[in-house]
Amino acid sequence: MGKERVHRYVSKDLTVRIAAVNATEVVRHMQDLQNTYPLATVAVGRSMVGALLMAANLKDGQQVGLLFRGNGPLSSVYAEASYEGHVRGYTPNPQYQPESYDGGLSLKNAIGIGLLTVARHQPFQKQPFQGTVELVSSEIGDDIAHYLHQSHQIRSLVSLGVYLDKNGKVQTAGGILIEVMPGVEESMVEKIIANYENKKPNISKMLNEGATCMDLVTPFMEGIPFEEIEHNQTVEYSCPCTKARVMRALEAMGEEELQDMLDKKEEVHVTCQVCGKPYDVSLDEVQELKNLVHRESMN
Repeated sequence: MGKERVHRYVSKDLTVRIAAVNATEVVRHMQDLQNTYPLATVAVGRSMVGALLMAANLKDGQQVGLLFRGNGPLSSVYAEASYEGHVRGYTPNPQYQPESYDGGLSLKNAIGIGLLTVARHQPFQKQPFQGTVELVSSEIGDDIAHYLHQSHQIRSLVSLGVYLDKNGKVQTAGGILIEVMPGVEESMVEKIIANYENKKPNISKMLNEGATCMDLVTPFMEGIPFEEIEHNQTVEYSCPCTKARVMRALEAMGEEELQDMLDKKEEVHVTCQVCGKPYDVSLDEVQELKNLVHRESMN
C-alpha cells in the first residue's frame, strides 16, 4: 500500500483551514476486501475520504465515525478514521446493483432519505460525542458540510470523488475539505464559492490526470494566500479485528457448536463485518479450540 497522507493547509490569516487527500490505495483496498459493486464502492469510498479529512483536524488519538442511514437499498454506510490516518469503511449491502445505471452513480436513491450521525471519539472517553442531522442530498459531501454547519457553526465546502474504470474498479479516490472558521466575514465564504463556481474543479477527473493535493486545493483558494502545515501521518486501511478476536468469538459458541463444525469437515471462514477482512480457521484449530473449551468446562 502507498504512503499517501492527508495534506493540511491554512490561509495566511488563519481564518480558513483545508485538508486534502489522495485516498486511492485505501479505497481500492476496501473494494478488494469486500468486493463492493459500483454504487457501494462510491458510497463507502466517499465516506472514507470524508472521515479522513475530518479526522486530520482532530488531535492525537482521536477518531471520527460517520454513519449514513437511509431508506434506500444500501441501507447504511459507515466510515471511521483516526487522526493518525487509519481508516475503514463498510456497507451491509456491498453487492447492491440498481436495475440500470441510467442515472449514473448518484447515491441519492441508493442511500435515500435518512440521517447522518457523527461520533467523535477521544482516548479514555467512555462515550463518544455524537451529533445527528438529516441527510440533505445523500451524496456524502453535502451531508458532511451540513453537519459541520449545524453542529459546529463551521461553513465548509466538501468535494469528494471516487473514479471507477469501465470494469467498476477504483481508479482514483480523494477529496478536499475547506472550513471557514466561525466569525469570519461573509466575503471570504463568497470568494471560495465564487472560485468553485467559476472553475468547477472535478476532484475525480483531476486525480485521474495525476493531480497532487496542492493541485486540488489551488482552484478553490485563488486570491487567498495560504500555506501547507505539517501533518505526517500516512493513510492506511486499518481495523482492530484480529485472528485472536475471531478465535475468542468461536470459543464463545461452545463445545457443541464447535463439534458440529468438525462433523461437517469444512474449514471455517469468518469475515469482519466492519472492514471486510477474511479469516480462515482450519479444522485443526477448531479441534484445539474445542479441546480448550472442554478442559475449561471440567474445571
